[in-house]
Amino acid sequence: MLVLASASPRRQELLRNAGISFVVEAADIDETPLQGESARACAERLAREKALAVWRKRPQDVVLAADTVVVVEGKILGKPVNGEDAARMLRLLAGRVHEVITGVCVATGARGQGLGASLHSAEGPRIMSCSETTQVIMNEVADDEIREYVATGEPMDKAGAYAIQGKASRWIPHIEGDYSNVVGLPVALVKRMLRELKRV
Repeated sequence: MLVLASASPRRQELLRNAGISFVVEAADIDETPLQGESARACAERLAREKALAVWRKRPQDVVLAADTVVVVEGKILGKPVNGEDAARMLRLLAGRVHEVITGVCVATGARGQGLGASLHSAEGPRIMSCSETTQVIMNEVADDEIREYVATGEPMDKAGAYAIQGKASRWIPHIEGDYSNVVGLPVALVKRMLRELKRV
């Protein structure tokens, strides 16, 4: 059985739309970046910690976990802590190109190879982890638009304080890379990883 270690409705919807069957058991971990940690390393580490937290409860299953961060001018943006923080993040992103990085991890007892991903198994699950990066261009956004957007509540549980599939889509004229990655889960990458593990 595939277990999604996330309560994110966006990730669940992306998996359902791709025809991948799963059940949900959310992981509860500290998502604070480590001192000096790169954005990619942070996303992959947090995805791995989420996968392991759930796998320890369900070692007979295949556990899929992901973590998404937004990076602008070297700054890692996670989820905003409040409306003021959300507005700060949006001002940082407005008029700039930024990166969305999603770390993905699959923990299982099954054998798998390839993808150039890390795969190891000593005394525990086999862990396959890698990440996807998408470049996003955001137009300039006026302060009053930012305030109105924050007031909708949409930014509050999203890395970088915006949802590309929601009201913020009007500010994003162009991306380079995987759209589903910006939503929160790079589905094509996930499918390849699961196929490598012979589970799909």
